[in-house]
Amino acid sequence: MSRDGFGSKIGVIAAAAGSAVGLGNIYRFPCELGNNGGGAFLLVYLLIVICLGIPVMLSEFVIGRSTQKNPIGAFKTLRPRSAWPVFGYLGVFCAFIIMAFYSTVAGWTLEYIVKAVGNQFQGKDLATIEGEFEAFHQVGWKNVLWQCIFIFLTGFVVFKGVADGIEKYAKILMPLLVVILIVLGVKSLTLPGAGEGFSFLFKPDFSKITGPVLVSALGQAFFSLSMGMGVLITYGSYIKKDDNMATTALSVTLADTLVAVLAGVVIFPAAFSFGVQPTAGMGLVFSTLPMIFNQMTGGYIFCIIFFVLLAVAALTSTISLLEVIVAYLVEEVHITRRWATVLASAGCMAVGVFASLSLKQGTSLTIAGMSFFDGLDFLSAKILLPVGAFFIVLFVGWIMGKKWFNTELTNEGKLKLSIKGVIFFIIKYLAPLAIAVIFISGFL
Repeated sequence: MSRDGFGSKIGVIAAAAGSAVGLGNIYRFPCELGNNGGGAFLLVYLLIVICLGIPVMLSEFVIGRSTQKNPIGAFKTLRPRSAWPVFGYLGVFCAFIIMAFYSTVAGWTLEYIVKAVGNQFQGKDLATIEGEFEAFHQVGWKNVLWQCIFIFLTGFVVFKGVADGIEKYAKILMPLLVVILIVLGVKSLTLPGAGEGFSFLFKPDFSKITGPVLVSALGQAFFSLSMGMGVLITYGSYIKKDDNMATTALSVTLADTLVAVLAGVVIFPAAFSFGVQPTAGMGLVFSTLPMIFNQMTGGYIFCIIFFVLLAVAALTSTISLLEVIVAYLVEEVHITRRWATVLASAGCMAVGVFASLSLKQGTSLTIAGMSFFDGLDFLSAKILLPVGAFFIVLFVGWIMGKKWFNTELTNEGKLKLSIKGVIFFIIKYLAPLAIAVIFISGFL
């Protein structure tokens, strides 16, 4: 049986960018930036993305394409009868728990599409919109319902396969998201008092750079770029042997960073204009943005379009997460894609329900003093992703070696890549050292 794969180079970039570009950029990035010093966080984040993001991404692509396997199968192929496949299992497990809590937030986008179509934000002040957002979390069954619907939609696309499902939808929908963010960003910058928010975003206060800020930036970079969770190994396994992985990694990273910065430009000037604290967390997207639409000509239409595209951004990410689990079940457990999709979706729903319900006030669903939702977020972004990325670069740099890496990266010498030596040096020496230092500093 022939293995599914991407049908075009633009499809590879669109799908991988779709995995990277999602709620991690538009929802989680502003939350993390607002809670970690604004411009200082952005500066650290950009440095990590440039210096570590691309080399780590290439490490995962190379592992996937060289083996044409899922994360577990890839490590088994490259180093059979060793402990290295453990890190493949770690990636699949990480994708599973991220899917479980990420689908909670993804479900909110569907609720807000309904609100937007019903024009339910019109004429309301910020306090009312914020109150409705908080009240929504207290209706547990509604959160769970939207979450399950979103997982069903994800499963539908994954069931269709790589070329006819993942690639087809990503190529059409991802560019639309960038366009609408640019329009909203222009509007946000014209609001009264927007300059203060712009300064918060782009004027770093270096005294705010602390160990926890470094760890948060590292976790956000890896979360946003889908690194350390098996996604890029899985997608790498679908890349054709004649595609240029270096340009793909660069394109994905640039697209991801562009959307994250655009989201900041949309949200923070508006937040300061409307008197919303930058540490408002979830409310930065689901409360602040409706206020922008209320100020816009044609705001009703833009509101609908935005939340539809936000749902699309979430969908391209949940697709990549579910695909990691499905690829493992198909290739290692040897069940059909249909049943793999059903089982993976059902498992994510079963755990995700607890994440949704844990956001209610007074919940007993906690992990180490945090809500079940926050606990899964902390475990994945600040522990599992850095640990997974750390061992991936160790594997590529110290176990597989320079010759193997260069052969795969240059398509067996067919591509000229003058900086391949620099990239490998970062992978072998700088990346593991930087990840380890940042990771440890956050817990001292």
